[in-house]
Amino acid sequence: MYEIFLVVYLITALALIGMVLIQQGKGADMGSSFGAGASATVFGSSGAGNFMTKTTTVLASAFFVLSIILGNLTAGQIKKTDEWSDLSPVPAVETLVAPGAEDVPKSTENKGSDVPK
Repeated sequence: MYEIFLVVYLITALALIGMVLIQQGKGADMGSSFGAGASATVFGSSGAGNFMTKTTTVLASAFFVLSIILGNLTAGQIKKTDEWSDLSPVPAVETLVAPGAEDVPKSTENKGSDVPK
């Protein structure tokens, strides 16, 4: 059932993208009012706006409804696990390293005075 909704969701999304890209902008109405391109339209001079607007509205509504349905189906599939259940006390291993004789720097200067010359 989930796969069927997912396929319908993808087809609806692609159809919605196509319908939005086919539509003309608001500035295109000015040229068509003077007769430029009114005869070259598929749906006529005024029919395209209503048909495309209604189709886009139906596709957008279907897209949102399918999004909600798929979200609810996905939420039911995910199993909630207890993140605190696998916390077992693991002893920390500490290794102390004693400084060796070669770790301490040796001075070659006069040991009688701490003030530099």
